[in-house]
Amino acid sequence: MSKRRCRGKFWPRVRALIWEKAEELFMQEQARKMDCYIKPERSELREGGYFHQAKLIVLRNLWRERKGLPTVEEEEALKRFGAV
Repeated sequence: MSKRRCRGKFWPRVRALIWEKAEELFMQEQARKMDCYIKPERSELREGGYFHQAKLIVLRNLWRERKGLPTVEEEEALKRFGAV
């Protein structure tokens, strides 16, 4: 008897967003260090804590979006330009 695993709609989409955000966080740090462009491995993103940080950001933004609130990035941009 083989078990079929049902694929959801939420987590596959969210995981893709998390990996994108983790790479973005990694690249931001690399730019600050003035290192050359290096595409990170997923294991490197996990070990460096980028995946966890990205997961928190993405899930927080999805929650805020669902509640009709601006994302963290949008809120920071509003503060930077003096709109809040």
